[in-house]
Amino acid sequence: MVSAKVTRVAPAESTKLDELYQRHAGAAVRLAYLLLQDRTIAEDIVQDAFVRVAGRLVHLRDPGAFDAYLRRTVVNLSHSYVRRKVLERAFLRREMATAERDTARWPTSSFEDRELLWRALGRLPERQRAAIVLRFYEDLPEAQVAELLRCSPGTVKSRVSRGLEALRHEMRGEPR
Repeated sequence: MVSAKVTRVAPAESTKLDELYQRHAGAAVRLAYLLLQDRTIAEDIVQDAFVRVAGRLVHLRDPGAFDAYLRRTVVNLSHSYVRRKVLERAFLRREMATAERDTARWPTSSFEDRELLWRALGRLPERQRAAIVLRFYEDLPEAQVAELLRCSPGTVKSRVSRGLEALRHEMRGEPR
């Protein structure tokens, strides 16, 4: 367990911080809002900025520079927020493209065909079913499947091969 050192703020410092917040919070929220176009996020950014600035308040050489320091912190935090959102959106676009590509690989089939496949998968021995699901549904490499199933990669290959062969026969209506 990591313990955090908590520093108590003297009442005089607390009053000074309260005064600074009262004096600068409105302008800081407006700045953040203009940068982010979202009032709730702007308020959160300003809260974070005040927490960061308050931690360095004793090291501030020029008390008159507080406004500029707070403004710079709000701009930096806003920029970080936007950058994080851009990365999240890019990740989601990649994931959606992958999902669409994976869905496109599946031939459009009737509900009955999918139901037949689902039942056939359920009739496979548990270890073959687990190997097929981990290998193809979860898209894991053979080595990782082997590690999860506590067997060798060769065993994974044979279970997948036998399971797929059984599924092919079942789907075609052929006896095994």
